[in-house]
Amino acid sequence: MAEPSVITEVRDGVGIVTLNKPDKLNAWDGPMRLAVKAAIEGFDADRAVRAIVLTGAGDRAFCAGQDLSETKKFSSGSDGGDWFATWRDFYDCLRKSTKPVVAALNGVAAGSAFQFAMLCDVRVGHPGSRMGQPEINSGIPSVLGPMLMIERLGLSRTIELTLTGRMMEAKECQHIGLMHHLVPAKKVMAKALEVARMLAAKPPIAMRLNKRRFREVTQPAYDEAFLNGRRIQEEAYASGEPQAAMEAFFAARAQAKTAKPKARAKPKARGKGKRR
Repeated sequence: MAEPSVITEVRDGVGIVTLNKPDKLNAWDGPMRLAVKAAIEGFDADRAVRAIVLTGAGDRAFCAGQDLSETKKFSSGSDGGDWFATWRDFYDCLRKSTKPVVAALNGVAAGSAFQFAMLCDVRVGHPGSRMGQPEINSGIPSVLGPMLMIERLGLSRTIELTLTGRMMEAKECQHIGLMHHLVPAKKVMAKALEVARMLAAKPPIAMRLNKRRFREVTQPAYDEAFLNGRRIQEEAYASGEPQAAMEAFFAARAQAKTAKPKARAKPKARGKGKRR
């Protein structure tokens, strides 16, 4: 029986959602996003749960973002537009959560996973954690990511990160305020649970109202991103550029897997003759 793509548990009133595709760096497709959404909404409706922690299985990634094996199959602009439209409900499960959400970043958070992590209230990582918006490298234009980054990082850094697609190391993330707590890798979950329990102890009505207010003041920009994002993604996928970039990515990966390492030359045996 296949492993579930999302695992949930409750510890001391804290709901834990674990992305469970470590062989794919926890990259998500449509069905996995639906499972994540259901888990978060389930914990938000559960009175016994006062806070939520999100993390990823394995020690390499929180989540590598979109599973490109899904999007490389798109054959038209409408495919890209329809796909983009599905993300609103997914992100809304975090934006509308009445309970505090902590991201335990046990590795890479890239693309849509970077965006998802930004929508969490507090982020905990370790020195090997990296975050960024590399979509341009796959030919995918960024829409929601820049909107979220502008609010947190300002326009100049948002432009640089979006156009270069570079990933930020943990120290930079902490320096600019994206990473609230930086701890050794083995202590990420423990620190995330500590923060979650602290937030869970706050007055719940004030917590809910504060979170609602943050959502209200950011709603116009969020609405604008989804209003124009579909048009942008339709144009991109109609051009075929994202599909071509993804095919090139998979071809390079397949070639790397099949390439045989060169045999190392054996060192020549030294002679045992007399020195001259």
